[in-house]
Amino acid sequence: MLELAGIIILGILAQWFAWKLKIPAILPLILLGLAVGPFSTLFTADGTKLIEPIWNGESGLFPGESLFYFVSLAIGIILFEGGLTLRKGEILNVGSVIVKLITFAVIVTFIGAGIAAHFIFGLTWQISFLFAALIIVTGPTVITPILRNIPLKKDVSAILKWEGILIDPIGALVAVLMFEFISAEQGTKFTETAFLEFGKIVLFGFTFGFTFAHGLGFAIKKNVIPHYLLNVFTLASVLAVFVLADQFAHESGLLAVVVMGMVMGNINLPNLKELLYFKESLSILLISILFILLAANINMEDLDLIFNAKALLLFATVVLVVRPMGVFLSSIGSSLKFNEKLFISWVGPRGIVAAGIASLFGIELAHQGVEGAEYITPLVFMIVLGTVLLNATTARLFAQLVGVFLKNSQGILIIGATTISRLIASYLKKNNRHVVLIDNNGANVRKARELGIDAFQENVYSEDLINNIELNDVGYLMAMTGNHEVNVNAIEKFKKHFGENGSFRVVSSDEMYDPENNPEEGLFSQTDDYIKLTNLARKYPSIHEISLNSKKHYEGLIEISKTDPDIIPLFVKDNEGELHIIPSNSMNMDIEEGFMLVYLGKEIETGDSEEKENIRENIETD
Repeated sequence: MLELAGIIILGILAQWFAWKLKIPAILPLILLGLAVGPFSTLFTADGTKLIEPIWNGESGLFPGESLFYFVSLAIGIILFEGGLTLRKGEILNVGSVIVKLITFAVIVTFIGAGIAAHFIFGLTWQISFLFAALIIVTGPTVITPILRNIPLKKDVSAILKWEGILIDPIGALVAVLMFEFISAEQGTKFTETAFLEFGKIVLFGFTFGFTFAHGLGFAIKKNVIPHYLLNVFTLASVLAVFVLADQFAHESGLLAVVVMGMVMGNINLPNLKELLYFKESLSILLISILFILLAANINMEDLDLIFNAKALLLFATVVLVVRPMGVFLSSIGSSLKFNEKLFISWVGPRGIVAAGIASLFGIELAHQGVEGAEYITPLVFMIVLGTVLLNATTARLFAQLVGVFLKNSQGILIIGATTISRLIASYLKKNNRHVVLIDNNGANVRKARELGIDAFQENVYSEDLINNIELNDVGYLMAMTGNHEVNVNAIEKFKKHFGENGSFRVVSSDEMYDPENNPEEGLFSQTDDYIKLTNLARKYPSIHEISLNSKKHYEGLIEISKTDPDIIPLFVKDNEGELHIIPSNSMNMDIEEGFMLVYLGKEIETGDSEEKENIRENIETD
C-alpha cells in the first residue's frame, strides 16, 4: 500500500515540479523512477530497491504479466487522448510533410538507427532493428510542454504535434513486427505469417477504431448516455475497443484507439471538451505512474551496459545524423524553409510509447534467452532521457539561433466568435495575419470554421488557452464579447501570455462618451460598444479601406466616425501592409502619407472627409 500510494504522490509532485520549471514531466519522472529503483540499491541496507515493480518474475508490485497488461492499457488510453486533440484543419498547409514524416522518415530512422546499433554495440541485426523500431516515435507528452514555451510559426508547431501523435502507433506496429520476427523460431515462419499479421493489425485497428468512434459519437449526440456517466462510459469504451481489437489481431489495439480518438475529435461532438478534460487528467495520472514504474524496473546491471562511450556515439548518431536525414528528405518540395527544417530535426524527443513498449519487449525477450535482449530497455531509456533532456534545455535557444523564434508575435487572438468577430477575422486572414477565435458557443465556433478561420470552443476562465501550442505565435489580444466582465477577465488573465504587443477590449456602455473614463485597453472607439459593433456588422457586413494623405486627414475621418453611427474605424494599414489596431484613444496613432484607414460600415465619401479636414484647418487657423 505504501509503495502504490508513494508512486502516485511522487508522480504528481514531479508533474508539479515540471510545470514550475516549464520542462517535460517525463524528465523528473524518469529521474525519480531511477532514484527509487536501481539507484536506491546503492544506499539501502539490504541492497534492494525502494520500489520493485517485478522481482524474480513472480513477486513485486506487478508480479507475472500484470505490469505488461497495465502498461499496454495505460498507453492505449494516453494515445486515445492524444488522438482527440488532432484537428484536420491544422494540417492543410503541411499535410504532405506530416505524411512523409510518418512514412518515409520512419524508414530512414528504422534503417539508420538499426545499422548504427549493430556496428556500434555489436548487437545482432534482429535486436538492432528492434531498438530502431522502438525509437521511431516522438511522443506528444514530451513535445507539447517544449513547444508551449517557444513562440513558433503555426505550421512548425502543427508538424511536430501531429508527428508526435500519429507516429506512436506506427512505431509500435514496426516494433511488434520485429518482436514477432525475433520470437519466431525460424525465418520462414516470419516470412509466411508476419505480413499477414501486419495486414490484420491495420484492418482491425482501423475498422474497430472508426466503427466504435461513430457508434459512441452517435450515442453521445442522441443522449443515450446520461451526462454523469459520459466520461467513465467513454473510458470503458476505449478499453473495450483496445482489448477487442487486440483479440482479433495481436497489438492492433494501439492503432484502434488512436483512430477512434482522431475520428471522435473531428465529428463535432457536443461534449468533446468535457471528454478532453477527463482524459487529460487521467493521462497525467497514468503517465506519472508509468514512468516511475518503468524506470524503477531497470536494474543496475542494465545501466552498466550503457555507461560507456559507445552509448554516447549511438545517441549522437541518432540525434545528429538519423533524425535530420529523415526530416530533410521528408520535406523536399515543401514550403518549409531551411531553418524550419533544421529546428524540426533538432526537436525529436522520445516518449512514453518508446519507453513502455521497450520495457515490455525487452523483458520478454530476455526471459526467452534471446542474445542481446538485455540491451533493449537501457538503450531505449538512454535515448528517451537524453533526447528529452537535450530538447528541454536547448530547444528555445536553438530556435533563436536558427531564426525560427518569433521575436514579434503577429498572431491575433479574438475572444468571442460572433458576427462582428468573424467579419474582422476574415479580413485579418485575407491580410495574411494568423487569427484565432475563442468562444464557448459551439455554433459560433462552427460558423467560424466554415469560413476557414481557426476557432476553438473554450471557456475563457479555464487554463487550456495558455497551454495551447497553436497560439504560440499570438501577440495581440482582442476581447470582443457582449459580456463586459468576460472581456475584463480575459485581458487580466491572458495579457501576459497573448498580449505582449497589445491587449484590447470593446468599451462598455458605461464607458461610452465619457472622456475621463476611456480605458487604456479600449478597442476601436470609445463611442462604440459591442452592441453598436454588432448592429453595424449586420447592417453593413463589409470592411473598407481608404487612403490617408496626412495625420490631419486621419483625424478628420475619426471625427466623422464619432458623429456618424454607420462608420467605425478598426485598423491602420501602413505602407508595408502591416495592420495596426486602433485603440479607443484613436488620435494617438502615427500616420504617414500612403497609410490606409480600415473601417467597418458604409463607404466614406471622399468629399466628406476633405470637407471635414478643411473645417478642422479653419478652426486651427482661427
